[in-house]
Amino acid sequence: MSPLLSRRALAGLALVPVVGCAVPPARAQRGALLPDFADLAERVLPAVVNIAVTSEQRGEIPSELRGTPFERYFRDRFRGRGQPVQGAGSGFIIDPSGLVVTNNHVIGNATRVVVALQNGQEYQARLVGMDDLTDLALLRVEARGALPSVPWGSSGSMRVGNWVLVAGNPFGLGGSITSGIVSARGREIGAGPFDDFIQTDAPINPGNSGGPLFNMAGEVIGINTAIYSPSGASVGIGFAVPSDLARGVIDQLRTSGRVERGWLGVSVQDAGGPEEAPRRGAPAAAAAAAVPRGVLVAGVERGSPAARAGLRPGDQVLAINGDKVETSRALVRGIAAITPGQTVRLSILREGRPSELPVQVGRRPAQPQG
Repeated sequence: MSPLLSRRALAGLALVPVVGCAVPPARAQRGALLPDFADLAERVLPAVVNIAVTSEQRGEIPSELRGTPFERYFRDRFRGRGQPVQGAGSGFIIDPSGLVVTNNHVIGNATRVVVALQNGQEYQARLVGMDDLTDLALLRVEARGALPSVPWGSSGSMRVGNWVLVAGNPFGLGGSITSGIVSARGREIGAGPFDDFIQTDAPINPGNSGGPLFNMAGEVIGINTAIYSPSGASVGIGFAVPSDLARGVIDQLRTSGRVERGWLGVSVQDAGGPEEAPRRGAPAAAAAAAVPRGVLVAGVERGSPAARAGLRPGDQVLAINGDKVETSRALVRGIAAITPGQTVRLSILREGRPSELPVQVGRRPAQPQG
């Protein structure tokens, strides 16, 4: 079986005893150089919450009955019937008034959501808004007083090798922390068009979804979302939505309950660049200069903002408002970050000639064609 990206909670937990062993003096000395997370954990854990979810799972029609006369009978027989299903996840409070961030897949189609603090206090939560494309959701709880909260940090300032702390509710056990480093940045795992994950080796397990990834200053620089694992448990490869992406999404959910993204209506692909082989007889440097990096427009949807602006298949987009774009994902993310209705300036290359093209950005539909 090939490894899977696991977001589901496991029903049981096997406890495996650990056999003690003596630590060699040299290893103990090296261990003294490792950071102590005790003060950091004590400061941030009060704002990390456990999320208990109740949803209703309805029976599916057996595949062997689909398309037969028994399909209607099955639908009529079990219409309106469902079985309560329990789930668990994690989250964190970003505002003392009771705003809680978590993953969209933690909430799902929940009929009831209960948020529990580390001190045992529980609150029924209501959904403010969710965004499927970034797998984020915002909840609100009503408390009599101010709740502990944690601040956002800058994921863009994180470097591969920086220490991080994971906090959450693994396997439904309650508040737990693990530590590790940033293993990689900008990971694409096939989750959606805005993949830009932070990868970490800090253990992330089922139930940690929606919990925070902290830097050493106690700032949230990621939201733990997925793991890469053949077994469903941590093997040291976890992924978090970067805070620089999440913060804008959460701000929109907080303001309007939904996320609006810019849209051009094009299909694109990465264009050639300096990495291409030079033409025969041409120096590599000359070939690189002759073929600037950019994004090739493969198709333009009829009636789209791009079509109205005159963008054509074969055009090569080099920059948005002067900011270079070198990959198709960078173009999609750059346009998505622009408020619908605003006009942007695209720097393009058409038949070898550079030009500027103003485009009024549209609103991204629920299921865009391109």
